[in-house]
Amino acid sequence: MTEENYNYRTSQTLLRNQFPGKGKLQIPIIPKFQEQSGDFDDLLLIGFDRTHLEDQNHLDRMVHFFLYDYRFERVWKNPDNDIEKLSRYRAVLSPDFSMYLEMAPVMQLYNVFRNRWCGAYWASKGIRVIPTVNWGNESTFDFCFEGIEKGCVVAVSTYMASEHDNRQAQKEWFMAGYNEMLRRIEPEKIICYNTPFPEMQGNIVYVDYERSSWRYMSYERSFQHEDMEAFKVGGAPRHDYDTINPYLIGKGGGSAYGGQWKPNPNKPNDMAFVGEPNSRQRHFIPTKKGGYWVEGKYNENGKADIIRHETGHGEGSGHSNPHDHKVEWVGPDNHPEWGEIINYPDGNIPDLKTYCWKGARIMAQYDPEALRFKTISEFKWSMRYGAEVVIEWKNKEFGIWSDRETIRITADHAAEQKFNSADDALEYIVCGDRLRDVITQVTVIDRTI
Repeated sequence: MTEENYNYRTSQTLLRNQFPGKGKLQIPIIPKFQEQSGDFDDLLLIGFDRTHLEDQNHLDRMVHFFLYDYRFERVWKNPDNDIEKLSRYRAVLSPDFSMYLEMAPVMQLYNVFRNRWCGAYWASKGIRVIPTVNWGNESTFDFCFEGIEKGCVVAVSTYMASEHDNRQAQKEWFMAGYNEMLRRIEPEKIICYNTPFPEMQGNIVYVDYERSSWRYMSYERSFQHEDMEAFKVGGAPRHDYDTINPYLIGKGGGSAYGGQWKPNPNKPNDMAFVGEPNSRQRHFIPTKKGGYWVEGKYNENGKADIIRHETGHGEGSGHSNPHDHKVEWVGPDNHPEWGEIINYPDGNIPDLKTYCWKGARIMAQYDPEALRFKTISEFKWSMRYGAEVVIEWKNKEFGIWSDRETIRITADHAAEQKFNSADDALEYIVCGDRLRDVITQVTVIDRTI
């Protein structure tokens, strides 16, 4: 055996056995957090991806890892690289490697081990560590609370379990694990990142994730972030990176798909996807310039099979007035996507025959904020599922039409331009500005998904 091979096979990078735990799994134990005066007064957190050696203004925060795993895999692969940086902050929550319900059980166990090993390792280097607790279904309860001492301060997040965007709440899953955590760990305090559920018992330290976000962070120095090259703190922000917003903590536990899809009542086109079972129903869709009617044909589950738009969606859309969309319900989250588009250029329009007529619904008033794209990723998601969008920028209208394979953009009477991906379409110039730079600022006149 060579010395190189010997050093590798006996290294802690491979063995990770220097923190033996209890029981047959030997999950490392994170030492109990020793609370100091003021530790939890007006507590704010900072995401690991926003920490930096040059940061002088946020050292009173605790570092969290309620982020997508790829943003912090480095702390497992190269655990020594961030010791100096992390030691400067008030405390560090152990890394929240994901525990999605759909994960293979061995991966869930592996991620619990990594969470505790990193926490134990940092504690051995003098860093103050609070264990982050996560769980899957009841089958994970035998190992997901290991490595945490009774009476310890712990941290959880309710974001993935909360109702948001087009996703139903996963509170039942969260509360089952939370109550089991209270029984097994009996924590002294529970840091809760995002709004706690009313049913949550215990000594809860609520941390508002919005106040902990980068929008409320101030920097006197300008530096290039080492983990997020597209973001320069203290400089002009760039928008050419794809992110949902690192502080919307959309990861960690519950379903990897974010729960079952539900219509957003503030988005009229969402509401048109559902109706009275075995019926036909009309809905009025308000837009900035009036609105139009849609008619849905609903199956026995109250989900639309076909939706007819009594509009052409503006010049250049390629749609007849009216035109039909077949609706596909896809994925584990059962979300709607536009399927085949059926145009009637000859005016020969068939009836949407179905079981019974249920009348019309008048939808809410036009709300540009509800339709606005909050992030670049939201726009990409919309294009992926075949959205039809009309936007306004600097008093000029643009139509954006997606069939999930090609994206077309039109402007007034100009020839349409075609793109093979949402990223390509985001390079389109609207009134002198790159669409990528203004997509979250444009006025959305109409949006089907």
